[in-house]
Amino acid sequence: MKKTALIFVALLATICSNAQAPQKVERWPSFLQKTDLPNATKFIPAPPDTSSIDYLKDFNHYQWGKSMRNTERGKQAVYDAYVEVDSVLKGFSEAFGMLITKQTAPELYYLMERVENDGSLSVRAAKKKYMRKRPYVQFGEPTGVPADEEELRKTGSFPSGHTARGWAMALVLAEINPERQDEILERGYQYGESRVIVGYHYQSDVDVARVAASGAVARLHADEGFRKQLEKAKKEFARLKKK
Repeated sequence: MKKTALIFVALLATICSNAQAPQKVERWPSFLQKTDLPNATKFIPAPPDTSSIDYLKDFNHYQWGKSMRNTERGKQAVYDAYVEVDSVLKGFSEAFGMLITKQTAPELYYLMERVENDGSLSVRAAKKKYMRKRPYVQFGEPTGVPADEEELRKTGSFPSGHTARGWAMALVLAEINPERQDEILERGYQYGESRVIVGYHYQSDVDVARVAASGAVARLHADEGFRKQLEKAKKEFARLKKK
C-alpha cells in the first residue's frame, strides 16, 4: 500500500512539473513580426453599411458569384479554397511557367511559404476589428465549399485572407518572373474573385484585401531577411529556367 502511494505521489509530481514547464510554440513561418506589418485598420475603410449603395454592389456581385458555381470557373474557385502553400503554388504553376515544390525549387518554396503567411497576417487586425458577417451567414445560404462552412461561420469576412495570400504571392512571383507578370497577376487576382464565387466573401472584402496585401509586400522589401531570400530565389529560378 505504501509503495503504491509513493508511486502515485511521484506520478502526480511529474504531471504538475510538466504542466508548469514552458511549452515551446512553433512560430508561423513568416518574415515579419506582427508589429512589423502595416496596420490595415489605419488605411482601409470600414466595410459598407448594409443600407449603402456600396453594400448593394456587394450584394449584386454575391448573386453573380452564385451564378458561376456550376461552371468551369466555379470549379477553379473551389480549388482556390485550399490554402496550403503546395496547393496555392500548384494553382500558380501554369501562370508562372513551372511548378514550385520543396524538392525542385527549395529557395523559391521557402520564400513563397513565408510570403503567403505574411500576406494572410496583413488582414488579421482588420478582421478582428470589424468581424463582418460572411455573406453565406448573413443570408443563411449554402456555399460552394460546404466543408469549410462550420469552421468559418464565426470568423470575420472583411478583409479576405485568401485574397491577401494570393495577391501577395502574385506580386512577388511577378517580380521573380517578369516575363510572365501579366499571367501571374491575373491568376493572383482570381484568388480573390474565387472567394466571391464560393460565397465566403463580398467584393469589398476582396478589394481591401488586395490593398492590405500590397502594403505587406511593400514592407517585406524593407526587411533584410526577405531581400536576401528573394535574391536566392531569383538565382535559383534563373538556373531552373536555363534547364
